[in-house]
Amino acid sequence: MATAAVTRQRVDAAWIVVVLAGITAAMHIWKLPAAIPLIQAELGLSLVQAGVLLGLVQVAGMAGGLAVSLLAETIGSRRCLLIGLWLLFAGSIIGGFATGASLLMASRALEGAGFLLATVVAPGLIRANTPLRRVNTAVGFWSAYQGCATFIGLVASALVLQVAGWQTWWWIMAALTLVPVPLVLAFVPKDPAGDDSGLPAAARRIGVTVRSAKPWIAGLVFACYTVQWMAVVGFLPTIYEQNGVTGIWPGILSAVVGGLNAVGAVATAPLLQRGATPRRLLIPTFILMGTTSLLTFAVDWSSVAGGAAIQFACVAAFSMTGAVIPATLTRLAVDLAPPGGSAPAAMGLMQQIFNVGNFTGPTIAAWLATIAGGWNSTWWMTCTFAALGIALSLYLSRRRLGLDFAHR
Repeated sequence: MATAAVTRQRVDAAWIVVVLAGITAAMHIWKLPAAIPLIQAELGLSLVQAGVLLGLVQVAGMAGGLAVSLLAETIGSRRCLLIGLWLLFAGSIIGGFATGASLLMASRALEGAGFLLATVVAPGLIRANTPLRRVNTAVGFWSAYQGCATFIGLVASALVLQVAGWQTWWWIMAALTLVPVPLVLAFVPKDPAGDDSGLPAAARRIGVTVRSAKPWIAGLVFACYTVQWMAVVGFLPTIYEQNGVTGIWPGILSAVVGGLNAVGAVATAPLLQRGATPRRLLIPTFILMGTTSLLTFAVDWSSVAGGAAIQFACVAAFSMTGAVIPATLTRLAVDLAPPGGSAPAAMGLMQQIFNVGNFTGPTIAAWLATIAGGWNSTWWMTCTFAALGIALSLYLSRRRLGLDFAHR
């Protein structure tokens, strides 16, 4: 009995460590938003350049998702996760020495490669090292990694930047990145050798996956979420500062919005466990994201009593309800590879597609704010992609997917 309990704890430890590694990796995305005003002033970046810098960490994901899946199939997912953490460490160290936009952007691209390596393989590692009855719970927590990283990263950066420069914050993050490394080595099982190893076999599995329409559609739906969420939450500290909110409060308020995304992701797991279909979760969520973003940006709350609190409630609801989408699609991804296909390739392909949204979202939002003279035009983008997400979600029926989430 004691042996069984120890084994169960060790199995749970494996997916928990992977989630911790994902949170640490994603904190490199969210160490930047609160620092953008400082970096703009010190390095002379325009608002559009700041938007590019915010999305640049996603460039590797736009181009390299399938390449990482091939690497994972060849050398193993655990090794990819560890390499990703080391690349994040190196990128953060280099970025702290940047005195111009070029080196900082190059370091962000290196961090993007590390983030990609860590996050593409994570859902597969979780699926492989979690009992079937706990997969929904484990994947639900994994889906919350971005929201957790947003909350921790924005709160920590708001506090650190009160007493130190952004370069110091970059070096602190580099040190924190090494914390999960010994835990991965201790608790995540080594990559199996397997009988079907080798580059040609891996390439065949990836080819089978790429020819399936399912991960393409799921990735496009995911991108309709990321293009909105990354743009809105990524620029929240800047928006609050431009609206006169000072001190640590832009970071704290933005962190709460990001943290609620984690709450929404974890709360989605019981719905999946009860067998809720993707369409029944995704379509209402896109409707809510469109509605709450419209209320957040299209309404002039400055002339309404308590308007600031109402606007904050709207953007908080936007983030929390939106979490249903990544939670649902990440759960979908771990079983989306066709027979003879590759689970890392399904996740890698989806990640390539939705990282296009992560990269372009802040740039589009910054461009709209520049030409419109303010952030009130942001709802044009969010509502457009919410409508597109609804249209694409109609494809994701249980019959077409051939999957059943209940009791898995």
